Amino acid sequence: MRGKIAGLLAVACVFTACSGDDDQATTATSESTDTTDTSESSGEPAPSVAPPTTEVSESTATTTDTTTVATIAPPTTEPSGPSPSPADADLVAAIQADLDGAPAGCDPLDPRQCVFPYPSNATTAGDDTSATGLRVAFPTDGLPANSEGVHIDPAEWNRNDGFSPNSSILTHVPGLDAEASSLPRWDDLEGSLSDEATVVIVDDAGERVALWAEPDVDVTGPDDEVLVIHPAVSLEEGRLYHVALRGLVDGTGATIDPSATFTSYRDALTTEIDEIERRRPDMEAMFDDLAAAGIARDDLQLAWTFTVASTENITGRMLHIRDETLAELGDAAPTFTVTDVIEPPELDRDGLARQIVGTYTVPNWLTGDGGPGNRFETGADGLPVRNGTVEAPFVCNVSDTTMNGTEPAHIVQYGHGLLGSNFEINAGNVRAMSNEHDVVHCATKWAGMSEDDIGNAASVLTEVSAFPTMADRLQQGVLNQIVLGRLMLADDGLVADPAFARPDGSPLIDHTTLYYDGNSQGGIMGLMLAGVSPDFERAVLGVPGMNYSMLLPRSVDFDTYEAIMTPAYPSTLDRMLTISLMQMLWDRAEGAGYVRHVVSDPLPGTNAKDVLMHVAYGDHQVTELSALVQARTMGVPIHRPIAADGRYPGDPAWGLDDAIDGVSTSAIVIWDSGMAPIPFEATAPREGDDSHEDPRADPDARAQKAAFLFDGEYVDICNGAPCTADHVD
Repeated sequence: MRGKIAGLLAVACVFTACSGDDDQATTATSESTDTTDTSESSGEPAPSVAPPTTEVSESTATTTDTTTVATIAPPTTEPSGPSPSPADADLVAAIQADLDGAPAGCDPLDPRQCVFPYPSNATTAGDDTSATGLRVAFPTDGLPANSEGVHIDPAEWNRNDGFSPNSSILTHVPGLDAEASSLPRWDDLEGSLSDEATVVIVDDAGERVALWAEPDVDVTGPDDEVLVIHPAVSLEEGRLYHVALRGLVDGTGATIDPSATFTSYRDALTTEIDEIERRRPDMEAMFDDLAAAGIARDDLQLAWTFTVASTENITGRMLHIRDETLAELGDAAPTFTVTDVIEPPELDRDGLARQIVGTYTVPNWLTGDGGPGNRFETGADGLPVRNGTVEAPFVCNVSDTTMNGTEPAHIVQYGHGLLGSNFEINAGNVRAMSNEHDVVHCATKWAGMSEDDIGNAASVLTEVSAFPTMADRLQQGVLNQIVLGRLMLADDGLVADPAFARPDGSPLIDHTTLYYDGNSQGGIMGLMLAGVSPDFERAVLGVPGMNYSMLLPRSVDFDTYEAIMTPAYPSTLDRMLTISLMQMLWDRAEGAGYVRHVVSDPLPGTNAKDVLMHVAYGDHQVTELSALVQARTMGVPIHRPIAADGRYPGDPAWGLDDAIDGVSTSAIVIWDSGMAPIPFEATAPREGDDSHEDPRADPDARAQKAAFLFDGEYVDICNGAPCTADHVD
C-alpha cells in the first residue's frame, strides 16, 4: 500500500494542470501550466467537546467550564404533530442495533455513516461563546478512516461554529432510482421550489432554497450510494436550514423506507431510549417548521437540520493576518529586491520588452519556514501568531506597447491557474492583453496551491487530517497577494525602482490604480482576494468557480489526485464525504467563503467590488455550474442569450437578471467555442476538446475585459447575440 501511494505521489509531483496556454512558462528557465490547533475568529480557544448525544438549537446551549453540554428546553408551543405512542419492540430493537453499531455521538438518522446525513446539528454541541451558539462536535472515530485505519482527526473541524455554506449535502439512499424519483435538476431550478419537489431545503424563516440533487455516479457498491444535494446559491452564514426528502423510490418503483430512527420521530413513536428521546423536541420543532412551509411530515422519508458557520468563524483568521500586516505597512511598500531584469534577446517572448523578477518581504503567519506542510499556530485568543517573515517571489512583464509608449501603463495583478506559477504571465493570451491594452502585469504564487505545493496536496489526500496545512497556507498566499498589491501601489514601491522606467526616465506604470485579472484557480482564488483586498475596485475572474466540493468531482484535473486518494479511501462514499468535509476548512481559504461579501455587504476594512466573470461553455476543468451558483449568490446579472438555442437542455441561469450594456456594473458572460456540453451527471466532461482556455484567448473577450477594468463599463461586445469564442487548438 505505502509503495503504491509513494509511486502515485511521484506522478503527482510532475503533474501540472492546464491553466495557461501552450506558450506559458513557470519560471524564467522552465515551463509549467496554468500541527498546531487553531480556533475560530471569536477569539476564544476551541473547547474540548464531548461527543454529543442530541441535536440542539442555538437558543438552548449552555456551557460548563471548557466542556460544552447540550440541554434541551421544552418546546414553547404544543407540537402540532400526532400524539405520541410507544414504538413496537422490533422498531426499538432496530434503533438500538444502529446505535450499538456506531461510535458514541453518531447520528442514527442515517446509520450508513456516523455523520450522515451530512451536515447535521446532531453532530454539534452547545457553545455560548460562539456566534451561532453551537460548536461542531464530530466524534473522534466518526469520520472516515484511510486504508491504514487512521480516522480523520476532527479537532480542527470541531473549532467551527457550524457547517459550510457551500459543501455538498449528503445522505445514503439505498436503491435510489434518480429518474423515477424526479430529483430536481440543475437545468430546472424553479422546479425545485414546486409543491411536488422530492428534495427540499427550507431556511429558518420558512423560505425555500433552490437546489438540484443527483446521485454520485461513481459508486463502489450498493452500500456506497450517495444522494448529493447542491443548493443553487451559497447559503447564508449563521442561518439554520432544514433538509427534507420525500417521494423517493427504488428501481422497482417501491417507496424507499425511512430508517428506524427517523420512523420513530416522524410517526411519534416513543422508544424509551434516552439518546433518541432527548432529541425529539428539536425534531418536533423541525417538523413544525416544515409543515409551515407546506412540507407534510407524513410524506417524509428523511429530514434533518443544520446550522451554517458564522461569518466571523469563516473569515476571522484571514482578516486578522491582513489587518495586522497592513497596520504595520501603513502607506509604505514592503521591503523588496529586484533580482533580475531580462530583455531581448535573452527574453525570448514575442511582445515582451522587459521582464522584472524579484522578491518582497511578507510577515509569516505559519509555523516553520512558512513552506508547504506548515500551518497556523494560534495564541490564547485563538488567532494566528506571527512567526517572522517570508520572501515571496514576484515577476512583472513590460510589453512592447508600453516600452514604446509615452504614458504610464495600467497595472494589473494577475492570478495564475491550478498548482502553477507566477510565470504564467508569460502565456500568449496575457502577453496579447498587455500589448493590446497597454498593461503591465505582475504576479506572485498562490502559496498553498502553487507548483511548490503539489507534493503536500498529494500527501494530504492519503491522510486528510493534514488538510489544515493547505487551508492555512492558502490564507498566507492571499496575504502575499495583498502585500504584492501594496508593492504595486506604493510611492516607494515598484514605481520607484529604475527597472520600472523607460530609458528616458519616464515611468512605465501608473501606480495610482490597481486592477485584478485571474484565470482558472486565479478566478477561484481571485474571488477571495476581491473579498478581502482593500486596494482594487474591479476584478476579472476568468473561467471561475468556487466550492471545491462541487468542483473536484466535475473536473478532469482531479483525475491524477483521485488516483492518489482512491487507494487511501477506497469507498466512494468516504471520498465524497471527505471532500465535503474539506470544504468546511476550504471556506476559510477560497472564494466560496467570501462570496456573499464581494459585490455587496463587504467585510470590515474592505470595499465592495465589481466583477466580470468569463465562463467557458463545456469547460472540462472548472464547471460552469459552479460559476452560475457564484453569480446567483452575488446577484451578478448574466449576458443573454446565454448560448445558442439547444446548447443547454433547460435554463441553468435561472434566477439571474439580464446584464445591460452600459448600465450593469458587474456581469457574467458564457463564451461558447463550439465544444461539447458538460454531462448532465456529476462527472467530469471528457467529450471532445476542452474549452477552458478559449475565453481568455479571444480578442473580443479581452476587449470586454479592458473596457470593464479600465473604463468601468460593461460592454455587450456580442451585440445581443450569444457570445462565441475561437477555439484554441
